[in-house]
Amino acid sequence: MELAGTDDAYAAHEARVAATGVTVDAPGLAVARGVDRERIRGLAYTHRAAELVGHGDASVESARALLSAASIDRTGSVAVRARDVRSATGVSTREAEIELGSVLTDRGFSVDLDDPDHVLCAWFSGETCLLGWQVAESVRDFSTRQPTDRPFFQPGSMDPLDARWAANVAGGGNERRIVDPMCGTGGFLIEAGLVGSEVVGVDAQWKMTRGARENLAAYLGGEYEILRGDATALPLRDDCADGVVVDVPYGRQSKVATHSLSDLVSGALDEAARIAPRAVVVADRSWAEAAEVAGWQVEERFERRVHGSLTRHVHVLYRS
Repeated sequence: MELAGTDDAYAAHEARVAATGVTVDAPGLAVARGVDRERIRGLAYTHRAAELVGHGDASVESARALLSAASIDRTGSVAVRARDVRSATGVSTREAEIELGSVLTDRGFSVDLDDPDHVLCAWFSGETCLLGWQVAESVRDFSTRQPTDRPFFQPGSMDPLDARWAANVAGGGNERRIVDPMCGTGGFLIEAGLVGSEVVGVDAQWKMTRGARENLAAYLGGEYEILRGDATALPLRDDCADGVVVDVPYGRQSKVATHSLSDLVSGALDEAARIAPRAVVVADRSWAEAAEVAGWQVEERFERRVHGSLTRHVHVLYRS
């Protein structure tokens, strides 16, 4: 699997929703078992997945030897795509493509760079080369949904890449229900809906509920539900959702409606645990202790630097 971004642990955590046994093998690369090809298409931090042919040193010679020795049970046209992951190895990807293409044409394949029957991926990273036949590729359309391009915009909205990551990790997907109890402009819900989830948003402000409806209508059509309500007393029944995603107010917002920030977050964590077994909580600080008090286990916590004065803390929680 070719990972996106520069934080491999973050990318691999999301990749586990589409594969088992995901292990980072080299910078920007992971190996896995049991890949769900359709789920790969909806990942934010995985570019593509391939069926492994071989594993060797980061050199064109090693890649050619791997392919020459491999058993290949396919026919038709091919294209070779070589990549120096993060431009760190200095390997000539053009040379790699020529050499590997030569091996394949010698074995009866024709070359079709535009619409091949098969794509051979050659990834070079660190001291490693991975060769594999591509089986799935993620849809990279996130730039079409930037917060400033949506019908309703408010500053501070999360980038769709990270919103998709959170929706996936929280359990989004076909026949899954995802709830955002402080939905704001609806960014999490858009991404959850686009991977097939049924989505429900709640917000205390009429302005946000109206704006979220406008945004979700633009991207999801009529498949969503937006309610006005309090995140500490959600108008939802117990265990009604598969996951919760929420970007809680940051420290500079010391008051939110009638709650202090700590009371709001604590109450929202209690309610999230009441309605779902998994959650992704984004904040400007660690709320791990409050999450544990609310009955959550902290599976993982990532720190994502946004700019000099803001680092987001991303909590992955499961109900104990």
